[in-house]
Amino acid sequence: MICDVNVYLSRWPFRRLPCDSTPELVRKLKQNDVTRAYAGSFDGLLHKDIRTVNQRLNDDCRSHGADLLIPVGSINPALPGWEDDVIACHEQWNMPGIRLHPNYHEYELSSPEVKKLFEMAAERGLFIQIAMRMEDDRTHHKLMRIPDVNFAALPGLMKEHQQLQVTILNGMKSLRGASLTRLTENPNLTIEIAMLEGVGGIENLMQQVPYEQILFGSYFPFFYLESSLNKLKESQLGMKIEEQITWKNAEHRFAKTP
Repeated sequence: MICDVNVYLSRWPFRRLPCDSTPELVRKLKQNDVTRAYAGSFDGLLHKDIRTVNQRLNDDCRSHGADLLIPVGSINPALPGWEDDVIACHEQWNMPGIRLHPNYHEYELSSPEVKKLFEMAAERGLFIQIAMRMEDDRTHHKLMRIPDVNFAALPGLMKEHQQLQVTILNGMKSLRGASLTRLTENPNLTIEIAMLEGVGGIENLMQQVPYEQILFGSYFPFFYLESSLNKLKESQLGMKIEEQITWKNAEHRFAKTP
């Protein structure tokens, strides 16, 4: 059993990816024993009609992966009426969480809109995923130089909502040292391993972050699914810890029947 918390549907804006059609993606996930995958949409990065993005995401998950894919709606609090998009994710499509891309949508986590968004998510029992980056800065299109998300305001936001679950996606390329320690002092903050590098990477990460706060994420199809699977093989975790990271931690924190 594997629960993947970092999957995307639709098309990456700048090139085609292997398995970027939903049926192909679902087939690949099932072939590799992924039994649950929390999926956002690449359309949520640049499209302004977020309601339609989330409608397509929901329909795609139900049409092609109802027994596997769980939709996680995009929210852009820099757009008018974003509150209605949160309500639709929760009430119309019964999504368990929302996914944020502050760097692509050009807002800071310290903004009043984000404070309100966190309040709405906490009231509705939604988890929040925040993507720190979407690609290595060396491969950015020259017209799309996108900086990493600044997480300085996140610990303060989470202290105001003790039960709110927040996961940082694609953060392990940049988050290190004191900045990572400060974030993970809150037990409701989790990170996933898609951009974790180095042999024995998970073992090394566990010296700084409790394994209860580490989740399996692949960032598939942007990254090869096998990349994250191999991270499990190259670290000596033991069955108990491997089960926690691959599915039990996510099941405990996020499980909700869509």
